[in-house]
Amino acid sequence: MSIAAIIPARYASTRFPGKPLAKETGKYLIEHVYEQVCKAATIDSVIIATDDQRIYDACLEFGADCEMTRDDHQCGTDRLAEVSCRRPEFDLIVNVQGDEPEIDPMGIDRLVNLMLDDPDAGMATLCAEITNELELSNPNIVKVVTGRKKQALYFSRSPIPYNRDNGEWRGAYYKHLGIYAYRKETLLAFSQMAQTPLEVMEKLEQLRALENGIKIAIDKVDHIAVGIDTPQQYADFVSRYKSKN
Repeated sequence: MSIAAIIPARYASTRFPGKPLAKETGKYLIEHVYEQVCKAATIDSVIIATDDQRIYDACLEFGADCEMTRDDHQCGTDRLAEVSCRRPEFDLIVNVQGDEPEIDPMGIDRLVNLMLDDPDAGMATLCAEITNELELSNPNIVKVVTGRKKQALYFSRSPIPYNRDNGEWRGAYYKHLGIYAYRKETLLAFSQMAQTPLEVMEKLEQLRALENGIKIAIDKVDHIAVGIDTPQQYADFVSRYKSKN
């Protein structure tokens, strides 16, 4: 089985335009992500997918495999599907966010092994324990409920499960981490599916998979990569990086 990690990278960002090309560490932000993903033992190839010539040229500069894609995709999953169609040699595709320069390679391996261990799963993802009530009440942090056999039951922006007895914080809540693995046939089918009612309501693409009967394997991890959404978060990352180097 051949496994590729694909990193979608866009230049446009409302809060941080040009984010992938930020270079205050001496390396591009997208270069940091690429290097971390390359450390994963289960990944055969790492590909950056972009619709921007500036990002493409930067990737070639630091030696990455990069694919130019159409510029009318509505989401990163569609970009993955386009690249997957061009690269038929890959059986499993891992979608890695292009703004997580501190992503844990062992988490990627955990994700791949979920797929290898469960042939019935069309997708796999990861979650981590929520440690405070502020995270639980934050709609930007997606919560997930899991079953006993490492499968995702539901995702929501609301606190789930609800403690009916008193409605109070009880611990053992989990947040979804935005990394996925797909079997190629699942990825291609998923990209052609229409949006579903729960997906539209919650604005969560993964609910389309559940509503269409796709099993999503899931496992819990301790290490959580900090995504870079704003210039301040990038400045914090630069400080951490320079302190270690």
